Amino acid sequence: MNSLQEGLLRLGSQFVPFLLGVVVHEFGHGFAANLWGDSTAKDSGRLTLSPVPHIDPIGTLLFPILGMITGLPLLFGWARPVPIDPRRFKKFRPGLFWVALAGPLANAITAFICGFLCMVLLRFAPADFMFQREFTEMLKNGVYINFGLGIFNLLPIPPLDGSKIIESTLSYPAMQRYEQVAQYSTFILLALILTGAINFLGVPVQFLGMLTLEWNARLFGLI
Repeated sequence: MNSLQEGLLRLGSQFVPFLLGVVVHEFGHGFAANLWGDSTAKDSGRLTLSPVPHIDPIGTLLFPILGMITGLPLLFGWARPVPIDPRRFKKFRPGLFWVALAGPLANAITAFICGFLCMVLLRFAPADFMFQREFTEMLKNGVYINFGLGIFNLLPIPPLDGSKIIESTLSYPAMQRYEQVAQYSTFILLALILTGAINFLGVPVQFLGMLTLEWNARLFGLI
């Protein structure tokens, strides 16, 4: 099998779970914001699990597809951020905290669902089901990709979700100073990627992914 064929196989097993991951992440933010009194995402048609309104041509299609085909060790991409207006929250600080956390939390829930469905497939699919290996691989990728997206977004670098969680605990002047870091965020992320320091995120991603698959396998008596 040549490298192009391998790349296309990776694309086939990784793109759907990646697209699902970025969509549920943004939906989580919009859903939580609506609960806290900000209907901006809902009013703009972004409170949906349909991928179409969330797709960013560069972040959702170009970068991820190229990365999957070429086999880059780091899957990098994003969706269009849902519009959020924190001024409309019923309570600003808890609203900011939970809306920021909702994206990574949605990814964690999706990872567990992918792990569950993976074991359902392994346990109950007919022996002659020809696509069992492909769907199983896709669901396993869904576990790791969703944990990866959630944990990456918890980095305390503006404007990632981790920075908003920290901001929810800061005074207004401290929040303004912290947000000034955003102008350096691109350089910070590039430095983490180019130096390989970003690879430390692989440790919790692998741990949580393996734990999720093992727990579900035990649930279905597959271990």
